[in-house]
Amino acid sequence: MKEIKDTMIAKIKAAFPEAVNKAYDGNRLDFTVHKDAIPGFLSHMKEQLGFRHLSHIAYVDWIEENEFEIVYILWSPQDKVKLFIHTRIDRENPVMENIDMIWRQANTYQREMKEMLGIQFPDMVAPDEFILEDWDDIPPFRRDFDTLEYVNRTFWHRPGREDAQDVRETITKRSGEEIPDFAKKYSR
Repeated sequence: MKEIKDTMIAKIKAAFPEAVNKAYDGNRLDFTVHKDAIPGFLSHMKEQLGFRHLSHIAYVDWIEENEFEIVYILWSPQDKVKLFIHTRIDRENPVMENIDMIWRQANTYQREMKEMLGIQFPDMVAPDEFILEDWDDIPPFRRDFDTLEYVNRTFWHRPGREDAQDVRETITKRSGEEIPDFAKKYSR
């Protein structure tokens, strides 16, 4: 495995000298790439190095650094190697290149990031609403979104919800188990 990884690292660094790699044991490679290089990098990984499968696109809201991190996770079935490609984008103007022409399934992940974080993907296929309907608040997966405040404002005091029950209370009554201390602050 070490020989395969060393060869891949050398090939990646030859094609993308600015890519920064981080060492991991096992069958994992990690690279950090500037956001502008992502489409070319991903296409190269797929067409030239055999990373045929887009396993997932993950994201992190680094609110303290005013950035989002996007992590593309690829798989090479031939070499049995996972490749994690990290990039960061500005949180105030979150725009990332669309890659759904490289892997069609990227569209689902990009639509989720658009709706849940507010990241824009120009020229994305079918960019319309994904899960949320008639949403008029900040994107709900941003760390500055106050979930508890939103729930209290939207659901608890809505007319016709006077008999709404806290699910934790219902489970506690049925099971006889005590609500854990960390969850008590969320119960009414």
